[in-house]
Parts: sequence; structure tokens; C-alpha cells
Amino acid sequence: MKARKGGRFRSPFKLKQKGIEVVGEWKTVQIDPNLFAEEEFRDIVCLEELTDYKLVSSSKVGRVKDQKRKAESAPQEDNEEVEESVIPPKKKKKNKDLRSQTNKDNIPNAAEIDMVVDKEVKCTEIIEEASCEDHGHVTENMSSRKDTPKKKKKKVPKNKASQAQEALPSVTTSKKVKNWTTEVLSASTDQKADVSAWKDLFVPEPVLQALSYLGFSAPTPIQALALPSAIRDNMDVLGAAETGSGKTLAFAIPMIHSVLQWQKSNNSTTRNDSVSKESHQHHDETRWENEDEAEKVTHQQVEDSGDEDDASFTTGCVKVLENVEFDSDDETHNVDSHKKRPLLGLVLTPTRELAVQVKHHIDAVAKFTGIKTAILVGGMAAQKQERVLNRKPEIVIATPGRLWELVKERHPHLSNLRQLRCLVIDEADRMVEKGHFLELSQLLEILNDSQYNPRRQTFVFSATLTLVHQTPTRVLQKKNAKKMDKKTKLELLMEKVGIKGKPKVIDLTRKEATVETLTETRIHCNTDEKDYYLYYFLLQYPGRTMVFANSIDCVKRLSSLLTILNCDPLPLHANMHQKQRLKNLERFAERESCVLLTTDVAARGLDIPNVQHVIHYQVPRTSELYVHRSGRTARAANEGLSLLLIGPEDLINFRKIYKTLEKSEELPFFPVDTKCMTSIKERMNLARQIEKAEFFNSRAKQHNSWLQQAAEALEIDLDDDMLMGKRKKTNEQEESQKQKMLKGMKKQLKRMLSQPLFKVLMKTKYPTQSGKLLLPQTSVGISALGAVSKKQAKKKKSIK
Repeated sequence: MKARKGGRFRSPFKLKQKGIEVVGEWKTVQIDPNLFAEEEFRDIVCLEELTDYKLVSSSKVGRVKDQKRKAESAPQEDNEEVEESVIPPKKKKKNKDLRSQTNKDNIPNAAEIDMVVDKEVKCTEIIEEASCEDHGHVTENMSSRKDTPKKKKKKVPKNKASQAQEALPSVTTSKKVKNWTTEVLSASTDQKADVSAWKDLFVPEPVLQALSYLGFSAPTPIQALALPSAIRDNMDVLGAAETGSGKTLAFAIPMIHSVLQWQKSNNSTTRNDSVSKESHQHHDETRWENEDEAEKVTHQQVEDSGDEDDASFTTGCVKVLENVEFDSDDETHNVDSHKKRPLLGLVLTPTRELAVQVKHHIDAVAKFTGIKTAILVGGMAAQKQERVLNRKPEIVIATPGRLWELVKERHPHLSNLRQLRCLVIDEADRMVEKGHFLELSQLLEILNDSQYNPRRQTFVFSATLTLVHQTPTRVLQKKNAKKMDKKTKLELLMEKVGIKGKPKVIDLTRKEATVETLTETRIHCNTDEKDYYLYYFLLQYPGRTMVFANSIDCVKRLSSLLTILNCDPLPLHANMHQKQRLKNLERFAERESCVLLTTDVAARGLDIPNVQHVIHYQVPRTSELYVHRSGRTARAANEGLSLLLIGPEDLINFRKIYKTLEKSEELPFFPVDTKCMTSIKERMNLARQIEKAEFFNSRAKQHNSWLQQAAEALEIDLDDDMLMGKRKKTNEQEESQKQKMLKGMKKQLKRMLSQPLFKVLMKTKYPTQSGKLLLPQTSVGISALGAVSKKQAKKKKSIK
């Protein structure tokens, strides 16, 4: 049967290896007219058959025709390349005619078929190059099978590969700009920092170069204490230091050193490979999403290489890629390659956002080493992450759930964890809590039993590692009850994690557990009044503010309320799609004055630059959470403010926190200007009514649409009584009245929002003799920290 495009003939697989040389001609086959009466054959126009042809090797045909073209179309080569990439599909026929004229054979069909064969050879070459980039090297099986196209690879695909490499850096840089870690890791290209302070800590030379480039001139206390024990003495480390003290580099640098040492001992295999792929690894620095962009570029180039039938051609390409991968992933070869480049470093984090941040920090420090990293988190495509693992990265940063999923699937790179040199458990006290992270306990069981490596280093870090709760008396009265202290807590943690030797324990936390530069304040109010004080604070003290709540429903309600009041909040919680979560974090880091409404998913580890205020809309349930929430501000010796909104139901949790943290003084009350509260209450009450009406409408719509879809699926009629808000006909009038009322409330609120809230009153004020105007003192323009310190100064004066 003849295909749509004259010379194109489809077969399932052999076409990839065999070409057709037409000897005879296509002959028409007579069709019975009665066949056209059936619907199945109505689209058939004619049938033709080919009987005289030869099966030849496609690579040979391609090579012969290519030699002819090289001889005859040398001057036109540049023009043809431009035409192939730019000309739309209709004009490609001209190109085909030109080539058929230059061909010495007079058989047009043969020329067309040669073109198809040649294009398929090109396609296989491009895909081979793409797969080579993915795997890091060309396997012997492929090189033995594809001897002839290798010559062409130098000419055609290398240009396209270079175009891909030129296109990729622009993609990566745009991604880098968006990430919230960029400002923290901003490179000081103009003046590199002096890193002599790091040299006594046994830091490898490539890492020193990266630290100088990043502008990290001196180590933090936790880094200065942890690095010599980890690098020189090869000890396990338990580190407790306040939030924002640089714990990530305290475990990242020893891990990089351990990988480099392993590479030195195996330099005949691994090191040469990693150095040769250094430039390619540079593109993997940003985020796992960049792989998508690279794939798009490759597919675009495949499409631009003179394809006639895009859909069928790309489908064929995918098949070839599968075949190549199948051949290269032969079991014996695969096991050998993964043995040569095993997983050497594993970092486990409690949240996905923290995993992304840790990867960025490690990539920044390992910039000049050629070490590859990969990230494995939930909420993103598992297949894509499997492809990243196929590149055999030396370091993997993961959340326990997705990692355990891939370990159960027996991915080759995760199958042999006996060679693991470094295991890091970040925010360890949260990770080993009872009832959380079941997958982590299963992973640790494997690592400490069947996959145990006696030479493995373990790093355990957290800001609240040594924070001990006072045991209730009812628990202490029981038999065999132990009083919990720092030592017993650390021993239990070491037992759970599997540290068998004597580790280096570093505890740099204060008795209060929070940072010295943090100003802690509170407001006591009723539960209904929390909205007023939150709105008042956001209007009076604009800046980068994080608002924490205990539940997702609370975050959703506050998000819709503040959106109605034109505060443009950014929500962040576990029910959101992962890409949206990362986008909101990036937007929050970009904007100078912005509100991030979040649950405790953002409480731990996130290093967002210049967060000025943290508001606890609901008091956290544990003192650890309070320390970590408050630690999002006042980072790296900067000042910050923490505000607790304490309702009647929060008093129990507040007292527990106060007792655990052993606060010597009472938290100061945050100063509130009561003059503005009446207008704030008016606005907020109106916004609440609008939010309530809109919430009911949206819930009714969702309910009704679900019922209607279910009724259509079951092919039954719906009664009006079953629909929400439309039970009676009289309700239609009520509905229209409600809509009118809603519009009226929105107009009224818009008018209120257009008026300034903090007015400067100038009644009975006149110019004086000196010509200066005496203005009333207002709190507009004063920062939140300034307002608190001003109030405390007044209080001290009054006491004196």
C-alpha cells in the first residue's frame, strides 16, 4: 500500500535498519466498487503496490547519497541549511526538487525514498547525541553499531548540539534569577573575597575558589567547629546552632571533600569522566525543571532537520531512542557503570522547598568541582527524576517519601547504598518524630542493616536539636520513667539515626533558643479581633512579612480576606501544586513589600533574604515550631521582629512555649494606635461579609456542577431541590437581591480603600516666627522595630 507522501513507506521496526531501493514502478491495483459502500473504506482513494525493489542497509544508502551530495552541492550547502531550518513545510517541496535534479538517477521515487532514508539516519544521529549527553558517555555497543554515521555526526549534529548548548545558558540564567536563594548566593564578580580564614579548616581548593566567588570571606561558628572534625578526623557530627547560622555549608563542604577524595582514589574511571562532563553539569545547576527546556530544544532541532511528516517522524524518533537506551542499558553494562559511579552523598530534608534550597547551596559551593547533584521530591514527575538519576549524580538531595518510592522500584543508582560516604539528616528532630516520616525509618533500617557501610559519615543538624521539654509530673510518676535531658535526647537520636561511634557534638544554641537580634512581641486579643490587628500591622508597617497559621483552612480564609482588601497575599500550603508553591516563594523573595500566608511547611530551614516580620496568627503547638517560625527573620546577624497574636484558645500553648524556652522576662506588648482601629474594623467587617457571600457562592457552584456531572453520567434528571441555593422559584429573586447587595458592598469597600487610613490632622496649626510649620508627630514612616523600642524606652523612663 502506498503512503500519503509518495516515497514514504512505513514498517514497524526494520525501516530503522533497512532501506528500500526501488527497481520497478508502483502499479495500480483494481478495487471492487462495492467496497466503497461500506463506511470503513470510504476514505480510500486508490491502492498501489510495489513488487520490484531491493532491501539495502539504510546507513549505506545514506552514505552513498551523502557522498554524491557533497560532490555536487558544495557551493549551495549554506543556502540549503538556512532553507531547511527556516522554510515552512509547504516550501520544502522546492528543496526536494532541487535535490532530485542533482541526483544522477532518473527515477523520481528512488530519489524521494533516498531522502526519507537519509533523514531517518540524521534523526538517529541527533537522538544518539542527545542520549550521549544524558548518559555522559557513548557506550561501546552504540559505537560498534553506528560506525558510519559517526563521520556525519561531526558535521550535522554537532552544530545542533552547540546550538542547544548556546540556548541552554540563557534558560538557566533566567531560572536562576527567579529563585529565592539567588540573593543569598549572589556572586561578587567584581572583587573576590579573601578566603584565608577557611584554609585552616582543611577545605578543598575548588571549594575555596567557589567560596571566594560567592563572597564568603569567613566561616560562621558552626562551620569553624564542624569542618575540621568532619574533614580531618572523619567523624560523625551532631550540630545544633541557631537559625540562619550557616548549617548547610557545615555539612555540604565535608560531603564535597569526601566525594573528591573518592574520585582521586578512582581517578582512572570517575575523575576523568566527571571533568569531561563539567560543562554539561553546569547546566544542571539551577532546578530539575531545566531538563524540560533542554528536551524542548532537542525536539525543536529534530523537527527543524527537514522533516516531512512531523507526527510520524517524531514518533519514529522516540522509538529509536527507546532502542538505543535498551541497548546501552544492558544489565551487565549497567551494573558495571553504576559501580564505577555510585551514589556517594545523600541529604534528607523534611520539606520539598528546603530540598530545593539545599541543592542550590551545594551546587554553588561545588561549582568548580564537576560534581553532579540531583533532587528527588514529591509533587514533580517521577519519570523525569529517574532520568536525572540515570546520569549517576554523586550527591542526591531528597525528601524521604519520593526516595523510598524509587528505592522500592530498585533504580540501579539507588540499589547499592553500601558505597555511600556521607548521610545527612537536616532538621533531624522533626524527621525522627513519632508518627512522621515512616519512610525515613524504613530507609534508616536498610542503611544500618543490609546496606551498612562502616566508613560512612553521618551528619545530623537542627536549630532545636538539644531543646528539651519539661516532662509532666504525671509521666514522671510512672514506673521506669526517665527524665529527659540533652544527653538522653541526643542518645535516643543517635540510636534512631544509627550513629554507632562517638560523634562530635556541637551545641551553639542559647538558653532561649531564639536569636539575639530577634525582637519578640505579643498582642492579647479575642479570636475575632485577630483579623483587625493583622490588617493594621500590614498597613502600618509594610515590608517582607511572613504570616504563619496552624491550618490550611485558616490560610485559605486569610488569603481571600486580604485579597478583597487589596493586600495581594501569596499563600503557601501542602495542598497547593508544587510548581505554584515554588513560584509563590520566588515572588515573595522578589517583592520588597509582600505578605506570605503559610502553614508550618515553610517554618523550617528556608533562607528567604530580608524577611523583616514574622506574625504568628495562631500560636504554634510546640516550642520547636515557635523557634523555627521566628527563625525566618533575624538571619545572619540581621534584625527582625516576631509578633504573637494570642487569643483565649492560644493561652495554653503560649504558656508551654514560655516555660520550655525559660524566658527570663515577659514578652513586651506590641504598640497599637487605637485611633485607626474603628476604620480598620469597618473595612474588615465589610470584607468578611463579602468573603462569606463569595465563599457560599463558590461552594454552591462546586456542589451543583458535581451533581450535574454525576447526573449526566448516570443519564438521570436532577430535581431543583437537590441543587444548593436554588431550591424554590422564589429564591431566584432572593438570589438577584443578594448579588445586588454584594455589588453594593464591593463598591462601598472600594470607596473606603481609596481613602487614606492614617491621616495627618493639621487643625489650628500655623506658621511660626521662624517660618517653620509645627507638624503633629505620627507613627507613619516608623518601622515596627522602631515603634517597639520607642515604647520600651518610654516605659523605662516612667519606671525611673
